[in-house]
Amino acid sequence: MTFRMPAEWAEQEWIWIGFPAHADLWEENFVPAQEAMAAFANAVAETGQQVRMVVRDAAAEMRAKDLVSGAVTFERHPYGDIWIRDTGPLVLLGDNGQRRAQGFRFNGWGDKYLLEGDQETGESLATRAGLDYAKADWILEGGALETDGTGLLVTTEQCLLNPNRNPSLSRGEIWANLQRDLGFDRVLWLGDGLLGDHTDGHVDNLARLVGENAIAIPVASGADDPNRAVYDDSRARAKDFGLTVHDIPSPGWMGEGDEAEPASYMNWAVCNDVVVVPTYGSPHDADAVAAIGDLFPGRASVGIRADAVLTGGGSFHCASQHVPRAG
Repeated sequence: MTFRMPAEWAEQEWIWIGFPAHADLWEENFVPAQEAMAAFANAVAETGQQVRMVVRDAAAEMRAKDLVSGAVTFERHPYGDIWIRDTGPLVLLGDNGQRRAQGFRFNGWGDKYLLEGDQETGESLATRAGLDYAKADWILEGGALETDGTGLLVTTEQCLLNPNRNPSLSRGEIWANLQRDLGFDRVLWLGDGLLGDHTDGHVDNLARLVGENAIAIPVASGADDPNRAVYDDSRARAKDFGLTVHDIPSPGWMGEGDEAEPASYMNWAVCNDVVVVPTYGSPHDADAVAAIGDLFPGRASVGIRADAVLTGGGSFHCASQHVPRAG
């Protein structure tokens, strides 16, 4: 049987959402990050979709219960931090609609952030969900992949070909692994990801598929936008590949001093009836939320401030993992 990653906008049975539990990792942003993740969970749960908030221990669960509605349920799992898009399993669908969970090795985004528990998250989530689980013997993170469910993969060379992930594998061998483990049959290689992104260019901060052969890519906002060249290069590659490209405003320059933050509206989370978009207090927030909403008719587009979550290295898509409905 062939198993393949479905599109994220396909019907979901539930979504896992990570909850910040380590005050020492978040420092002064600990409470605001908890509040933002709770707001994300509430926005999805109020549509009627099942939300399973992933908590580390009793203290985290108690704190989360103070912030979320009674519609949100809780699961305790080991994790170093909330980025379960990368540490959790990717749930695939077979030809007959059967589900299975595919895991991968994880090395803290190229040995940058090795935290206790992250190696165990994927199998723990899959086992609790009753999903058949297999773990591939190579390194891959879910945030590095985009698909429209037809077998198309969009990813970046900066991440997947980075020697800090799989130094012994060639481009061809990595592509063969992606075909074998996730069912892809064609690939668009983008170049670099956002400036300052410690994931080494995850595609879910840069470009997102929004329909069959359709992709959304930011447009630089302002002359000082630090990612203008990255956006232009990605747009050119996507058009050369034959994809329809939709423009989304970027937040523009975000950061302090000369240090640019990898703020991105592209790290949205698509759910059954809502798209949750990270916002940053940029003058472009409202336009971006509206533009993303136009790409998903029938779903509400909701912006939630994610400044505090960004300080941890990601946003709502990075901190969640959806599970497609079987069949």
